[in-house]
Amino acid sequence: MARETKAKTPNYTEELTAAIVDRYTAGESVEDIAESIGKPVRSVRAKLVREGVYVAQEKPKAAPKDEGPSKKELLRSLESLAPHFPIDGFVNATKEALTALIDHLESEAEAPAEDPAEVAEAA
Repeated sequence: MARETKAKTPNYTEELTAAIVDRYTAGESVEDIAESIGKPVRSVRAKLVREGVYVAQEKPKAAPKDEGPSKKELLRSLESLAPHFPIDGFVNATKEALTALIDHLESEAEAPAEDPAEVAEAA
């Protein structure tokens, strides 16, 4: 029994390939080309790569790193401001929260202490 081989139908004809290459080199996006010819974006992109004309889009740059103190440094500062206060629970706190707490403790330490006699008179 002879096995019949079916002729493979190409996904892209020579004319279609030439057309998408022309459109891409003219500046049309891969997404627009794919939508207009009814093919997936990945398929069109792969065809353009095989044809040697596809230029990968530049990936967005990562957000700049915060150059401020590290969380470990902030925890040490917090520990020095409140030496008898356990800081273990603050290990998972955000840098912003730690900074706010340190700023608050520093402002409290700098503020003049209220005289208990003045507080009693005011009441």
